[in-house]
Amino acid sequence: QVQSVESGGGSVQAGGSLRLSCAASGRTFMWYTVAWFRQVPGKQREFVAGISWNGGSTYYGDSVKGRFIISRDNAKNTVYLQMNSLKPEDTAVYYCAADLIQRRTSSRETDFGSWGQGTQVTVSS
Repeated sequence: QVQSVESGGGSVQAGGSLRLSCAASGRTFMWYTVAWFRQVPGKQREFVAGISWNGGSTYYGDSVKGRFIISRDNAKNTVYLQMNSLKPEDTAVYYCAADLIQRRTSSRETDFGSWGQGTQVTVSS
């Protein structure tokens, strides 16, 4: 069972940048799409970005397109989320997760498992 461990969250002013990391423990991310989601209290978890198992395909939620970049290093079993031009509405707990099925590309929360504990991102205006 792959487990995810997120890190890199913190507080930043609007317009700033942060880079989140998601490390796999247990087995490997290698054959799995990995995605980032975020959640604020009282709201549903929102898809942020996903990257296919080989890094050949990346896709983003509309609210972060052009500002966030997802990447992966399979040799390090790690997926990254570079967040630029941050806005106060990006404030949330960010989670990463691995697809339950190998070599599938999805953005549906229910297709993912091995959720991490989350990392808080706070953007002040």
